[in-house]
Amino acid sequence: MTPRSQVLVLGGGFGGMYTARRLERRLPAAEAEIVLINPENYMLYTPLLPEAAAGTIEPRHVVVPLRQALRRTRVRVGNVTAVDLDRRTCTYVTAGGAERRIDWDRLVVALGSVSRMFPIPGLAEHAVGFKTLAEAIHLRNHVLEQLELADASDDPDERAARLGFVVVGAGYAGTELVAELQALMRRAVRLYPSLRPSDIRWVLADMAPRVLPELGGRLSEAAIQVLRGRGVEIRLGTTLEEVGPDWVRFTDGERMAASTVVWTAGVTPDPLVGKLGLATDERGRIVVDEHLAVAGRDDVFAVGDVASVPIAGHKGTTAPPTAQHALRQARVCADNLAVTLGHGRPRHFAFAGLGLLVNLSEHYGVGKVLGMPVSGLLGWFVTCTYHLAAMPTWTRRLRVGLDWAVAAAFPRDVAELGTLGHPEPLPSPQPRD
Repeated sequence: MTPRSQVLVLGGGFGGMYTARRLERRLPAAEAEIVLINPENYMLYTPLLPEAAAGTIEPRHVVVPLRQALRRTRVRVGNVTAVDLDRRTCTYVTAGGAERRIDWDRLVVALGSVSRMFPIPGLAEHAVGFKTLAEAIHLRNHVLEQLELADASDDPDERAARLGFVVVGAGYAGTELVAELQALMRRAVRLYPSLRPSDIRWVLADMAPRVLPELGGRLSEAAIQVLRGRGVEIRLGTTLEEVGPDWVRFTDGERMAASTVVWTAGVTPDPLVGKLGLATDERGRIVVDEHLAVAGRDDVFAVGDVASVPIAGHKGTTAPPTAQHALRQARVCADNLAVTLGHGRPRHFAFAGLGLLVNLSEHYGVGKVLGMPVSGLLGWFVTCTYHLAAMPTWTRRLRVGLDWAVAAAFPRDVAELGTLGHPEPLPSPQPRD
């Protein structure tokens, strides 16, 4: 009896999860075993992370349990620590701390990205990133806590710091995040008689000359006008020079009181990518061909944020690190991997993108769909419709849709749940009489 081929997928994001899902259809169970390793047992739908941070969507509804989405893939929760390409082995550490090794015949690297940090004094100590669900939940609880602390303080300097918020990075994540959190705070502050909306200061900063530069001048300017109209300060051509516990200093010299700093200024491939010994581009991404295969090998593939993927028919152009591209790379990758095991025909990756959509909260969106600009209520509706269609499983689509309906009909919940996950210790036993 011929042993089954071992297909190993590293990462359970868009690229990894959809690759495994496609492989389940392309490879017979009798011929191939599929294993996926991921630090969590879920896939995070990252485009909706800003709405989860603001409480518009229940955080559990923006994750998809991998064991429910993947019917016959073996899911292993753990962190990959090493990959030996010559011996075709992978070492990972389980959630319980045990080290395990697994052999593979075909490998798909879909480890995703991490926040790209710069050597700015105080940044690592006092700022928070925005890549994970834990960070999103922390941010929501943190900003609401600042209202409580500001309301309880009689010190004007402390109040200014508690009510100062800085988001660095005017791309999709940063722009949507500042729009969602500012809308949350604007409504929540009404419940605090001693605080005024004008006491709260929101700043969106970026070294780029535009907000959302991928949208082009007209739509970028529309986004700026919407945010400024809500009271958000837009500081372009500016970034952080230094970060303190309750202040920041910008590169233009201004010092601002702020106890909340969120860093969304770019991403970089997972650090493990640099240790694999594979060819990478100037951004540290694995160089692959139009079949998503690593040059010179038919047993290693890469997708998503870790891969520099050329687009067929667009010479010199590589796919941007977006969810829509990762999803389609996964399908092409799975089909071409199946070809190396004797199933199907090879395919080229030729997807140039459907468009760009950004939700600015308050039923306002901007974007381009197949080259056509959309904005306002129509832009918001198109954005929501796209996300519902792209969300895996009907269960999650229904839950997200209901969250939007509830958010439209009722006030936002402003309960601060920062102590969840950190229960109080049990009381000491009382001495008996």
